[in-house]
Amino acid sequence: MNIREVAKKAGVSTATVSRVVNGTVPVSAQIVRQVRSAIKSLGYYPNTHARTLGSGRSHMYGLIISDIANPFFPDIAKRFEHIAVEHGQELLIANTDYQPKRMQVCVRRMLERKVDGVAIMTSEMDPKLVQLLNRRGVPIVFLDTGRVGPNISNIFIDYVSGIEQAMDHLVSLGHTKIAFVSGPRTLSSAKIRSNAFVLSLEKNGLRHSANYMQIGNHRIDGGQVAMARLLKLSSPPTAVMASNDLTAIGMMRAIHAAGLRVPDDISVVGFDDIEISNFLQPPLSTIRVPRAEIAVSAFTALYAASHKHVNSGKEYRISTELVVRQTTGLVKG
Repeated sequence: MNIREVAKKAGVSTATVSRVVNGTVPVSAQIVRQVRSAIKSLGYYPNTHARTLGSGRSHMYGLIISDIANPFFPDIAKRFEHIAVEHGQELLIANTDYQPKRMQVCVRRMLERKVDGVAIMTSEMDPKLVQLLNRRGVPIVFLDTGRVGPNISNIFIDYVSGIEQAMDHLVSLGHTKIAFVSGPRTLSSAKIRSNAFVLSLEKNGLRHSANYMQIGNHRIDGGQVAMARLLKLSSPPTAVMASNDLTAIGMMRAIHAAGLRVPDDISVVGFDDIEISNFLQPPLSTIRVPRAEIAVSAFTALYAASHKHVNSGKEYRISTELVVRQTTGLVKG
């Protein structure tokens, strides 16, 4: 099977097939459909090494995430890969596990594989690594860091709006003793969420207590430990917001272990709205972050930059919304 047979079946030239496969020159949507249909029916597999040599691009993007065990990130990766395949691209995924040294390894892998761009969904990145990618001319899209520089785009999640919605909801239920369990303070997103929580307290005329601000690790065990500390306070909170849904799940386990009930004794609000949130008992009230939209924005930024369709430095804003389920209720008593 070769490119000539594909061209013959699609009714186009071999050069056109090459353009569609390599994505080097814009081709009409109709021609693209004809060529891809021919490729699929004939079972043709392009030589990826030859594609790289011919076009100067690997037709591969990198995706660096913090924690592959957190369902938030696989959801993004799945959608990103789906879009990439539709555009004749591949995806290389690397996981930092929240460790800066792992980030160095991840970036090295990206450079070794000569990715055409990299989406970085974590913030524990040394500026020197950003400079290294810049020197190699690799387009970058960051989530929540707000970095600036050549070939850098940014995706910003509107944490403030989501947290304000959750705070207003809890206050409407009579809660005034509201706590927050953040993620690791080394993460910019954790700092943003914590600051948004404090601002929302002040907006509602509520007092900010340092005891009600606990640090977790974005994982279930961290949520359990943080909630256990809150329950030991002389005046424990009646409602707790979590930095993500895994943390909220851990908090609920700690509440149940203490012989208390959600939401009868303590209301809980998560963040992200991962799929399992709707299947917990009780189903988790949480702040929804549209992961598909993040994936689309990340791919769009990298594809445009690597194909030189637009200048770098584009910003994407992701909205959030409160999803009320069954873990929030009227304050007890």
